[in-house]
Parts: sequence; structure tokens; C-alpha cells
Amino acid sequence: MKTDIENLFKDTVLGHPVGLFILFFTEMWERFSFYGMRILLILFLTAPLMSDNPGWDWPREHALSLIGTYASLLYLTPIIGGWIADKFTGYRIAVVIGCIVMTLGHAAMALETTASFYLGLALLVIGTGFFKPNITSIISEMYKTRESKKDGAYTIFYMGVNAGAFFGMMLCGYLAENYGWAYGFGLAGIFMFLGMLQFILAHKIFGKVGARPSKKKDIVLNVEEGADKEEVEEEVEAAIKLNPFTTFDYVLIVLSSIGGLLYLFNDPLDTIYSKSLVPFEVGSMSGTNVVVLAALVMFLVLLITRIARYLPIVRDRLIAVTIFALFTVFFFAFFEQSLGSMTLFASDYTDRNLEGNAAIIFKIVDGLLTTIPLIIITYVIVLIFKKTFTKIGASNIVLAIAFILVWALVLYRIYDKAFSEELKVDATWFGILNSFFIITLAPLFSKWWESKYNPSAAMKYGIGLVLLGLGFAILSYGASDIPPGARTASVSMIFLILAYLFHTMGELCLSPLGLSYLSKLVPARMIGFMFGVWYLAIAVGQKAANTMGGMIDKISEEYSLGTFFLIFAVVPIIVGFIAMLLNPVLKRLMHGIR
Repeated sequence: MKTDIENLFKDTVLGHPVGLFILFFTEMWERFSFYGMRILLILFLTAPLMSDNPGWDWPREHALSLIGTYASLLYLTPIIGGWIADKFTGYRIAVVIGCIVMTLGHAAMALETTASFYLGLALLVIGTGFFKPNITSIISEMYKTRESKKDGAYTIFYMGVNAGAFFGMMLCGYLAENYGWAYGFGLAGIFMFLGMLQFILAHKIFGKVGARPSKKKDIVLNVEEGADKEEVEEEVEAAIKLNPFTTFDYVLIVLSSIGGLLYLFNDPLDTIYSKSLVPFEVGSMSGTNVVVLAALVMFLVLLITRIARYLPIVRDRLIAVTIFALFTVFFFAFFEQSLGSMTLFASDYTDRNLEGNAAIIFKIVDGLLTTIPLIIITYVIVLIFKKTFTKIGASNIVLAIAFILVWALVLYRIYDKAFSEELKVDATWFGILNSFFIITLAPLFSKWWESKYNPSAAMKYGIGLVLLGLGFAILSYGASDIPPGARTASVSMIFLILAYLFHTMGELCLSPLGLSYLSKLVPARMIGFMFGVWYLAIAVGQKAANTMGGMIDKISEEYSLGTFFLIFAVVPIIVGFIAMLLNPVLKRLMHGIR
């Protein structure tokens, strides 16, 4: 294994092994398909039946209830997918399985029937379970002996995530809004398939990294230079000593899982179809609330009892991971409004019609916004070709085909927009701003993290949450003149653009580095499973985001849309300051991990 890792670092691009960029592009195409399809969901489900591009005409609350369950399940199945990869398939095979299943899911979505729509969502949930935790676990394995470069690696990888999201939302959104929903859903499937081929054909470059697990494990310690001898000895013991699941643990896992899944499936079923899987009440509490609270209590008991059984240093680090996971729940509960209430705001409350000089400026900016990132990524591809074409030429060719197709679609879209008589900005266009800002700002943040001014983990979380709240404060101010109960308005798009900028800076402080800290703090044998547990925190945030987003009509009718977004501004800022205050405690719990 160590020899394979050293071989990976012999051929580097931008200071990192070529293998990182193979994973970069695999993730990029998966995110292209994921975000390209997901941003269409809220618009497709709420689009009127009697329109030029008819959708399902659902109420916003119904649509966000279904999307919340779907988004939450996307982050729950990785718990199972990570465990299967750890025990049986290895990370690389699990990634391939995920790609195949997701490709079938996108194909089903393109058919636009009720049965194929739900089947497609189910396949995407299953495929993501195999894909999501294991592609990041490959990176963790690659950087076992180079912990200091991990933050930079995850930030570059996160740029791949957002490059895919950028082009997926832009191109799938453009086709869906202008030519029909099936075209958008179908394009997502095509690039998922190309991403899978590119990864499979590049397997030789990884050696045994990410291969099937062996009974004999390499022990790699997360010990900083100059660490106390006693700490080093405990690290060695922790790396060898197992903490097997007890019967009580399994009972708690099963019961809390059943309770959580009952809630996730019952919420849209009850909201949309007025049918309940738990038709009872306890006092004034509905059966749904009783089930989810019971599941939460059992999960907390499981977490506390398992952590308590570890050796002190490992136990403390797992406590730190748990606290970070809690902050992650808060962050994503508010951040994920971008594909829910903020997309609705772009569609129904933002002035998207441009004319005269404003239209000309937008066309120029849009053209640069689209082509510059593509030129940069194409340059990286050329560097990869020079390093690897003799080794993985077939993979390089598939990658080239995919980018030729992207270039063709991008240039056609620019041509179409440039010569249109009336310019109306697509509602999905605003979704690409988050990805664009990440692509442009990620290198700056990566340099910051590698400098002597690198903030501690808790400070990064605190800064990220405060920036998130400030973004919503801008949006609240922009919506302040919208009267209560209004279903449409014409707010300047500058407020939405600035909100996305602040949200992106907050995300760069928190999201990619959460994965990096997890890989440093968790024992190697638990990486796959704990990545899954990390995604559990995001899953809770996803469901909370869409549950709260579903209240947009109720709050805006009773108070105002400005008040709705003000709530999303205040809470993250308060939680951010709490994270900063916990900085000394978290530093002690991390035992030297930076």
C-alpha cells in the first residue's frame, strides 16, 4: 500500500498526484448530473400545468417536503455504502457500482412519468450511497503519509465538486427551462455515464489504493511532530484495538434507523397525500413527532456509549468530530435554502428581465463567467494528458469527449443568449453563482489554510456560520418591501448575487475542511463508516432546510418574505459565535491535530 501511495506522488499536477485529478473529474461529472437534476426538481414540481413548459403544479410546501426527504436520504445511504466498502468491495468498486445505479436513475427521470420519476429518485439515492463516502475515502487513503497536504487536496477536490455543479446547473437548467424538462434530466444521465467510464479506465493509476480490503491493515498514525511519547503509544494501541459493536449497539442502530426512516417517508406521504404510516398521537404530539424524537434519543445513547468505550485520545477526538457535526447540521439547515426557497425567490420574486445596456453587460459577464472556468479546467486536462496519456489513454479520451460536449453546449447557449431579442435570465442561472464563487475563491482559501494565519477548526466553523447569516441578512433587506402574502415581485437580482457570495465564503470556511478534519481525527479503520456518520449530520440539515423552507408561504403571508429570510440570518450568526467561544475546548479535544 505504501509503495502505491509513493508511486501516486511521482507524477504531480499543481503539486498534487494525478490520481487526485482523476477523482476530481469523476466527482465533477457526478456533481454535474446531481446538481443539474436537483435544481430542476423544485421548478419542475411547482411549474403550472397550463404553461409552455408544464410541470406537476404542486404547492411549494408539498414539493419541498418531497425534496427534503430525497436530499436527506442522499446523505443517509452513504452510511451503508461506506460500511459495505470498508468490509467487502473496497472503495473503488463501490464508486463504480454507484455510478452505474445513478446513470439508470437519471435515465428513469428523463421519462417524466410518475412511476419512473419516483423510481429514478430511488436509484439516485441508492447510487449516491455507494459513491459519495467512498470517493472521499480514496483521497484519505492517498494522503495517509502526507497529512499536511490534506487540506489543500480536499479544497482542490471541492473545486471539482463545484465545477460539476456549475456546469450541471447551467446546462441542464438551460435545456430544461427553454426546451423541456426531459432534456435537462437526460443530459444529467449522459455525463454520469461518461464520468463512470473515465474512472473505470483509469483504475491502473491507483494500484492497491482503494482496492478490496485485506485482513492485514497498514497502521498510519495521526500524530503531530513532537507529540508526547504517551500519546504516541496510545495512538498505536488505538490503531490496533478494536471496539466491536455489542448487541445493545445493534438494537439501537436498528430502532433509531427505523424511526428516522419512518419520519422521512411519512412526512411527504402525510403532506402530499394525507396518509400517515404512524396514525396515532401521544398527548398533543403527533405520531410522526413521537417517532422522530424517540429515534433521536436512541441515536444519542448509541453515540455516547460507543465513544465512551474508546481510549481517551480517540474518545476526545470523536467528541470533537461530534461537535463539528452538530455545527454542520446548523450550517446545512440554512445553507441548503439555495436549492429550495432561494430558487423560488429567483423564479418568482426576482426581476430577471434585462434590456438595453443591462442586457449587453449581462451577456458579456455571462460569457466570461461560463468560458473562463472551462478554459482553466481544460488547461488542467492538458497537464494531465501530458503526464498520463501513455498509462491511461482510454480514460483521457473519454474525458476529452465529455469536455468537447460541454464546450459545444456552452458555445451554443452563449450564441442563443447573444442573439435573443428578449433576455430573461434563467431562474437556474443563479444556482451557478455558488459554484462559480467557489471555483474562483477556493485557491485563495486553500493558500490561507496553508499559511501561518490558518485559523483553528472552531474559528473556521464560526466564521463560516457568521458569513452565512450575513448573506441571508442581505436577502432579507432586499425582500423587505415585498408585501405580506405576495406570490410574485421584482426585486433586483443584486441581492441574490451578494447572498450567494457570502454563502459561498461561509461554505469554503466549513464544508470541504469538515471532511479533512474528519479524516485526521478518526482512526483509519473507521474512515468509511465515519464519513457516513458525517453525512448523517448533513442529512438532518437537509431535511430541516426543506422543512423550514416549506414554511415560506405561511411566514410570508403572516409576516413578510423579509421576515422569513431574517430568521435565517439571526440563527447562524448566533451559532457561529458559540463555535468561536468553544475554540479552546475543541483544541484540547483534538490533541494536536491541526
